Amino acid sequence: MNNSSQRAAILLVLALLLVTTRLHLPATLTHFGGIPDASWAVFFLAGFYLRGWSRWAFPLFMGLAVLVDYVVISGQGINFWTHYCVSPGYWFLLPAHLALWAGGLLARRYYSSERFGRSLAIVVVSLFASVAVCHLLAQGSFYWMSSSVSEPTLAGWWKNYSDWFLPYLRVAAIYVGLAVIAHVGVQQLARIGQAHDKSVR
Repeated sequence: MNNSSQRAAILLVLALLLVTTRLHLPATLTHFGGIPDASWAVFFLAGFYLRGWSRWAFPLFMGLAVLVDYVVISGQGINFWTHYCVSPGYWFLLPAHLALWAGGLLARRYYSSERFGRSLAIVVVSLFASVAVCHLLAQGSFYWMSSSVSEPTLAGWWKNYSDWFLPYLRVAAIYVGLAVIAHVGVQQLARIGQAHDKSVR
């Protein structure tokens, strides 16, 4: 995916996915019930596909995520800065999402279309590790720095971390798994097209 127009198309699709799922659209609008937030998967996939644009694409996606949060919270008639989610730990979402982006970058660095099994294993390990770090930063900063947790303890933090880790990992893995299927499908179609062009010549 080195072509600029392909990258631009991927950027647009990922941005739309981030916005539509992070908005938590009601079931009456989506027709599918609650659609899980794809933000974590989006940052991982953006790191994979937009690696050459990271310098400006990562700030763009972070700004978009914060803007959506602002719209959702303000739309409920609540002051953004007083919402319980916007604690001092909220700003740890920057390094948390950067960890996901870095996981995508790492997976792309070792990706080879000729060695799909190895590449898939690298994607799986990179996703698991980056989600673990992201969750550590996002959940940990909220737990230890938010006034919502009156008496934080190490045991309480660990229970909270372990209770939520698998659900977050599962959602990210589903979206990334769908992206892998789409990626392989596009590659196969491209190969069929190339083979057809050669046969016509």
